[in-house]
Amino acid sequence: MTRTPEPRKHRLPLISALLATVALGSGCAITPKPLGSEDVRQAASADTSRSRAETPALAGPLTLSEAVARGLKYNLEHRMRLMEQTYSLGQLDVARFDLLPRLTAGAEYNSRDRYNVARAVDSVTGQPSLANPYISSDKSHTMTEFGIAWNVLDFGLSYYNATQQADRVLIATERRRKATHQLIQTIRATYWRAISAQKLRSEVRETLVEAEDALKKAETLEAERLKSPSEALRYQRALLENLRTLESVEQELSLARVELAGLLNLPPGEEYTLVEPAGDLGMNAVAVPAERLEEIAIGNNADLREQHYNVRIAAAETRKSLLKLLPGVSFNYGYRGDTNSYLINNDWREGGVRVSWNLFNLLSAPAVQDLAEKGEQLTEFRRMAVQMAVVTQVHLALHQFEGARLQFRRADNIWGVDNRMLKLATATASAEKDGRLYQISSRTAAILSLLRRYQALSNMHAASGKLQTTLGLEPNVGSISETSLEELTRVMDESLRNWQDFKQPETVAAGPQEGATK
Repeated sequence: MTRTPEPRKHRLPLISALLATVALGSGCAITPKPLGSEDVRQAASADTSRSRAETPALAGPLTLSEAVARGLKYNLEHRMRLMEQTYSLGQLDVARFDLLPRLTAGAEYNSRDRYNVARAVDSVTGQPSLANPYISSDKSHTMTEFGIAWNVLDFGLSYYNATQQADRVLIATERRRKATHQLIQTIRATYWRAISAQKLRSEVRETLVEAEDALKKAETLEAERLKSPSEALRYQRALLENLRTLESVEQELSLARVELAGLLNLPPGEEYTLVEPAGDLGMNAVAVPAERLEEIAIGNNADLREQHYNVRIAAAETRKSLLKLLPGVSFNYGYRGDTNSYLINNDWREGGVRVSWNLFNLLSAPAVQDLAEKGEQLTEFRRMAVQMAVVTQVHLALHQFEGARLQFRRADNIWGVDNRMLKLATATASAEKDGRLYQISSRTAAILSLLRRYQALSNMHAASGKLQTTLGLEPNVGSISETSLEELTRVMDESLRNWQDFKQPETVAAGPQEGATK
């Protein structure tokens, strides 16, 4: 039975042309759209509301342990580090799927307005065939396929990629650990500066008011010439020096509380009360030998552990470079189907093996191998440099801590002397000619001594935190996101107490803690 060609139809090409025109027009219409001020304000308001909603309000006075616990749970930068670690772990999950072979399923629909009519000639005589012209395909037909393909070279590359990504997960863990160490160190130092602000704020203001009043009276005495001009001016200058000192102290104190609130993700203007521990605020000397501290740092320091993982990544990169030089071998097997009515067999199964090799790889092989080996050597030397730096940091941090302890003891003794001098000045102020100036100067000196005492205490805790960071020691709190604030506060209280007494364990599990393993 002979099939007759159908009349020409131009609807399909016209629709295709229209769709292409619309797509091109839409692409050309894309222009930059800058954010408006209102959009930025709305986003900022939403971000602020979200961060505040996730941070519970203070239920009472804030202790150092609770401050550190709140910082670990609610500090936005630390939470970003935790999210980076989680994101890196998700990348590893995706990389694992690259190890699987490709399992493909597809369908293709073809349609044309006229039959695919062709002519044929005899291969021997060159004369037109008796069946000339002929039709071998429907105007519209659908082809389907379902198959599996596996490339040996791609599998090897995917394996090393997944291995490298696993090491990058561990690097993200080490960076999270380092951020935890630095955050604890910063909170400890800032907390004691905020304590000094809380303790000295009212006294500084009272002394400022008293000094301002004394200055006005001194100016009145000068105007009335009740004192000699030189004596009156020396008196005023002494008062102004005290005022300048007190104002600089007040400004310095006001910054500490704002900084601590920012570290704990508290509103900058929120009022809170800090708890100063009772008893001796000094810290014990480090009784662990320096050689043992070096061993602890080499085994636990976050920067050094990161470099070890970088060496493993570089070694895998070397293997990948060599693997790319090999020929590629791929296997495929699948099912095919076609609705073309002119086919005798409309479905079939097929399989094959393909070997391909870029022969130019033979020329580049020495250079590629040399470059990969140099990259691996570079990471090894970088690890060696970091290790030497860590050992040096251990001794520096140890000396800084011992120096900070001594400075605190000296500042504490000076404050004790100035405090006794203030009591003496208060008792004798009314009996001396310039008793008020003497009293104000003594109060200013006592305030400065107390401020320096707390600054020395803050520096001592900062030095202690730096030593702890260098050694890579951290509280074993498990998953921070799954630990309650009360439990985390208890763990931090015990950890800080043990660290202050140097009863911390000499080995610390420095592995993943925040969902880094599955």
